[in-house]
Amino acid sequence: MGGASDWTERYRPKSEQQLEGNEVQRRKIRTWLDDWKAGTPKKKALLLVGPPGVGKTTVARAIAEDMGWNVIELNASDARNAAAIRKAATNGATHRSLFHDPTAPPSRTLILLDEVDHLSGGLREVSQSRIAKAMESNDINENKVVLSGDSGGKAELLNLLSQTKQPVILACNEEMGLWGKNSSWRSTRDRFGKHLQKIIFDRANNEALRRIARRVLREEEIPFDDSAITALVDSNHGDLRALVRDLQVMSSGLDGPLTAKIVKQHSESSQRDVSIEIFPGLDSLYRSRSAEEALTIARTIDKDPSEFLNWIHWNNASLFANNGGIQRGAKSMKQADKMLMGRYLNTAHRSTYWTQHLTSLAASIANPESIQGRIFPSYPNFLRRGGSLSRPAIIEKLSALSGTSKATTRDEFLPALMLLGREDSPLGEPENFDTSLNIGFSPEEHAALCGLAASRRSTKELVKTYKASQEAYQAQKAEELASKPSPQPEAVLPPAPTQEAVQEPTHDDEDNTPAPGQMKLF
Repeated sequence: MGGASDWTERYRPKSEQQLEGNEVQRRKIRTWLDDWKAGTPKKKALLLVGPPGVGKTTVARAIAEDMGWNVIELNASDARNAAAIRKAATNGATHRSLFHDPTAPPSRTLILLDEVDHLSGGLREVSQSRIAKAMESNDINENKVVLSGDSGGKAELLNLLSQTKQPVILACNEEMGLWGKNSSWRSTRDRFGKHLQKIIFDRANNEALRRIARRVLREEEIPFDDSAITALVDSNHGDLRALVRDLQVMSSGLDGPLTAKIVKQHSESSQRDVSIEIFPGLDSLYRSRSAEEALTIARTIDKDPSEFLNWIHWNNASLFANNGGIQRGAKSMKQADKMLMGRYLNTAHRSTYWTQHLTSLAASIANPESIQGRIFPSYPNFLRRGGSLSRPAIIEKLSALSGTSKATTRDEFLPALMLLGREDSPLGEPENFDTSLNIGFSPEEHAALCGLAASRRSTKELVKTYKASQEAYQAQKAEELASKPSPQPEAVLPPAPTQEAVQEPTHDDEDNTPAPGQMKLF
C-alpha cells in the first residue's frame, strides 16, 4: 500500500468518523468548536490533558479537517520562545483567519500547541523590542537577536490566550508541567484558567484497540489470527500510537499470518517504557520480591528519581512492619541520595540511573517480609506545597531554627520530624508534645505536623490537650526565668587620680567633680 512510510502518519485519522475512544471528550471539543462558528466562546482555549498516544492532537486536527479549518501547529521540537510563538501563532490568532479567502465561507484557523507541559520557564516577560528584533532577525543579519530556550514562552502564550480571535488548543501529558512545580504554581494555574477549558483524555479501551488493529492489518492486506489481536491488546496500555507502531514492526518481513506467538515474542523482546500512575506502581513495587522485577517496575512509575526517592522514603516507615527492613531501606536510600547529588558534581555520572535503582531496592527486597493484603501508600505530606495553612509557618520556624533555606527544610528536616508524629509510623507519637513545644509550634501546627485531619474529633481533642500542655510549658518557662537572679551591672570605678590632682587644694564652695556618667579630663 502506498503513502507515508510511517504507519502512525499513514493511519492517522483524517476525519472524526475514523476516531476511536474518548467519545465524551470528542463531543465537548466539537461543541466548543461549534461555538466558534457563532462567535467567541467564554473560554477561548482548550487544554487537553492525557497520557501520550491517546489521540489528543489527532482528535483536534480531525475535527478541524471536517470543519474545513486550517491548523497552525507547534510542538516541543519547534522553537517556543516568545518570538517564535508570536510569529507562528499570536499574529495568526489575532486576525480573522491567516488563510481566509474573502470569496469563501467564513472559516477559522485552529492554533494547536502540543506538549505545553515541556514549555520551561516562568511568566517573566521579554521586552517587546527584543521580541520584535528576534522576529526580524535572519541568518545574514550581523546583529541577529536570538532568544535562548523558551525565554518568555509562557508569558507570550498567556498573551496569546487573552488576545486570540481564533480557537486555541493546548495539549499536554501532565498539566503540572505547565503550571510549574514551584510555590507559585497556583497563581500560574489561575491566570491560565481564566482562558482555558480543561478536558481530560482517557486511554483507549480494548475494543477500540481491536478495531484499529483489524483496520490497519486489513488495509495492509496482512492475514491475522484473532488470538494475535487479543495478545496485541493485552500487551498494550491504551496507547493508540504504540499499537500502530508495533503492528508495523511485526509486519516487517512477515511471511504468513500474524499469530499470537509472534506478538508475544515481540512483546518480550521490546520492553516499552510504559508510564503508570504512582499509586498502582507503588502497589506492584512493594509486592515485588526480586531486584530485577523491582527495577522493571520502577522504570515505569511516572516520577523522576528525586520525587521517587521522596515517595519511598515517606511510605517505607508505614508499609514495612519489620524494623530491620526499614533500616536496610534507609541505608539504600541514603546511598541513592548521595548518587543523586552527583549530578551537581559530575554531569557525566549517571546519578539518576543509580538513584532510581537503589530506591526501588529500598522498597522491595530491603523488606525481609512479603507484604500481605491491600497496600495503602500515601502522598508525602511534606511535598504538598501549601496543602495546609499551617505548613508555611512550620517551614518558616524550622528554617529560622536551623539556619537553612526553606527548600532544604522542606526536603530534609520536615520529613524526619513528621515521622515522629505520624500515627502510622513506628516512631510516631502524636501525644508527645516535647519537640513541638520546644520549637514553638502552635496546636494547629502540631496537628498538621502529625498529618492529622483538622475535622476529626480526635484531632480536636489533641489540640485541646496541646493547648493545656503549652500553657503549662509557658508558665514553667516564665517561672524559671523569674527565679533566676538578675545580673548586676559591674561598678564602674573612676580613674585613679594623678599626683597633681591629689596635691591640688579643694574648695568647699566649688563643685569641680564630674557629673554622673562623665569624666573630668582637664
